[in-house]
Amino acid sequence: MKQTETTSLVLLRHHLKHLRLPTIGAECEKVATRAAADNTDHLAYLLQLTELELLDREKRAAERRLKAARFPTIKTMDTFDFAARPSVNKVLVAELMRCEYIDSRENLLLVGNPGTGKSHLATALAAQACAKGYRVRFFRTTELITSLIEARDERNFLRLKTALAKLDLLVLDELGYVPASKVGAELLFDVISTAYERTSLIVTTNLPFESWTEVLGSERLTGATLDRLTHRCKIIETKGESYRLKDAQTRTRRATIKQPGQTLDGDPIST
Repeated sequence: MKQTETTSLVLLRHHLKHLRLPTIGAECEKVATRAAADNTDHLAYLLQLTELELLDREKRAAERRLKAARFPTIKTMDTFDFAARPSVNKVLVAELMRCEYIDSRENLLLVGNPGTGKSHLATALAAQACAKGYRVRFFRTTELITSLIEARDERNFLRLKTALAKLDLLVLDELGYVPASKVGAELLFDVISTAYERTSLIVTTNLPFESWTEVLGSERLTGATLDRLTHRCKIIETKGESYRLKDAQTRTRRATIKQPGQTLDGDPIST
């Protein structure tokens, strides 16, 4: 490479770094070599570079949104067993994966027994929203209530409430597993009320609606909460046996299969 070309490349990468175009800086020389071999004009060369920069920027932004959502584990719809959950409307789930419900400020309620895939569906849908550019946050409901109470006690409640209000989608997982205190239920209602027709909610619960008073306490508060959640929402029921229970039973059966030198009940075979 000529000295002038080397100097130009160094200066180009310096300028691109300050312009915050790292992918163009990393790829410009390689793409230039390919463009010269293909006799590509300058505009086509520039188009290739900007497309690479844009794709990489979108990828990094999606990764940041995924990290900011704070999912306990990442789940995808590809690994959800629809055959084992015929109650789950696969067509509706495919529609929800387009994330139009978020643009319409609609909610999604996933109702079913523990271990039937509610959290899997909620996480997969929320992760898809991250990939499509939406701001998402995942909470186990008890964790959110604890955070709200701590924020109130430390006089940071308004800050947390403002941060939640900036989201496009808020996931409340496992509502119903632990009853909330009176203060906790009221703070949770405040969040749900603020989100009403502004931020979409995905809520997973093991309780039928008539039993929500066991968690929220007051019938008045329960009625007001359900009124806001169900006004514009879609409901998915995940009926069937717990995946975790079924897996535990399978492991137990495998462990009791006759081993060499043993009877079926585990006693040594006499010789």
